[in-house]
Amino acid sequence: MLMEPFLVSLSTVAIAEMGDRTQLLSLMLAAHYRQPWPILAGVLCATLANHGTAGFIGARIGHALLPSVLDGLVGVSMLGMGLWTLRPDSLEESAVGGRRRGAFLATLVAFFIAEIGDKTQVVTVSLAAAYAQSVILVVAGTTVGMLLANAPVVFLGKSFAERLPLRAIQIVASLLFVGLGGLFIIRAIT
Repeated sequence: MLMEPFLVSLSTVAIAEMGDRTQLLSLMLAAHYRQPWPILAGVLCATLANHGTAGFIGARIGHALLPSVLDGLVGVSMLGMGLWTLRPDSLEESAVGGRRRGAFLATLVAFFIAEIGDKTQVVTVSLAAAYAQSVILVVAGTTVGMLLANAPVVFLGKSFAERLPLRAIQIVASLLFVGLGGLFIIRAIT
């Protein structure tokens, strides 16, 4: 299926991002600056830079490994992501930055840094390795997934975040990762 890399990437990141530290960062930035459009623009640019780099690295890994080895590694990494997703994230107040910086620049810098080594970056590397021929679709999917998860928080703020059943979302995200991991492991074995 032509759109599979995009749809898998979008759904995986959109669900995994619920309750993630970068979503908490978006909430803090929205409360601090009260400027949703510059914040979303910062999220978009930071995510494109971060996930573009992760996608490039993942595609390089994908081209260097045998398909069965790659599928096994992606499967194991997805199982690890499933366990990681069950651990709630937190964010220190100092991560937002001072008022002197504009909303866009503060978001760009803080979001890019917060995304380094985050679940969604690791997932982007794994999916780009698995779909090395479609790295642009993977990065587009993870970026759109990130925006879909963060836009409601940026626009609706704390009232939205307090109503989300975060534990249930974390469990669903974990099951999604475990399911994807299982599929990749099965592909590696067969």
